[in-house]
This record gives sequence, structure tokens and C-alpha cells, in this order.
Amino acid sequence: MCCEVYRPATESVVCSRAANAHCGQSLPRGTTNAPLTALRRDGSLRPHKKECFSLFTYTDKTLSCVDCNTEFSFTASDQQFYADRQFSEPRRCPACRAAKKAARGESSGSYSNGGGYGGGGGGGYSDRPREMFSATCDSCGKEARVPFRPTGTKPVYCSDCFRR
Repeated sequence: MCCEVYRPATESVVCSRAANAHCGQSLPRGTTNAPLTALRRDGSLRPHKKECFSLFTYTDKTLSCVDCNTEFSFTASDQQFYADRQFSEPRRCPACRAAKKAARGESSGSYSNGGGYGGGGGGGYSDRPREMFSATCDSCGKEARVPFRPTGTKPVYCSDCFRR
């Protein structure tokens, strides 16, 4: 049978399309070969094209860390998360991943370095205090504290003048 039956409840399930032609297998009453993405959070099915899908069931795995050689658990839900995003299996245990991340200077949940996508910027969500620079307001002459290094090519305003 090319279609496995979707099993709600305890097992983590991820689906992918099988062969182009429908297998013609009939499913027992009360079961579905619908993709996981066709299921709503309340368990009901949303309308979708009828196609043949193959379901993969994940079970917890024990992997060995390439850095410290300790064994760590790769849970079924983590496997589903990795598969959904087409990530490869982790090669390091959570402790070694955290240590490597800390060595790169990243904070947990931070997008301050561009999120690893090579584009710089990334939202500025950093635990570091923002560096501020002093400048003279071009409107009133007071000292202005700004989050960028003034170059003199554009006017700089204090917060009061900027609000006007």
C-alpha cells in the first residue's frame, strides 16, 4: 500500500507527496490519507485536492555529538521541525550547539547579526546597549544624542526638534 493512514494522537507525522497516480487503495472508515497540512488545529480537515500522500512517522533517536561524543536525544517533534524546514540532523548536542553559538557572539533568540543569512542587519534585537553619538542640533544648537555616527552631510536634530 503506498498510502499510510494518518494516525492522530501520540505520534509525530509529516507527509510528502507520493507517486503521481493515485494508488486506488481504499482506506478504513474514519481514517484519512490527507496531508498533515490539510488538518486544522481542531482536527477537522480543510478542503484540498485529493491526492495520494505518503506519511512518515518519527520516533525519538539517539545521536552522538561530533564535538564531545556524548549521546543526545533527537525527539520526534524535533525531527518533524527539522524535516519541515529541510534541515539536516543536528551533529552537536544542545550544550555544544549553545557553546558554539556563544563563541560566535550570538545571544539566544537574537537576530542582531542577520540571522545567519549573510545579509547584515536583521532587526537589531540585541542584548547590547545601543551605542549613541553626540552631535549638535542643526535647528536649536543643543547637544543631540543619536544612534548613528554623524557625517556632517545631513542635518542632525535633537529629540525635541525632531518631533516638530
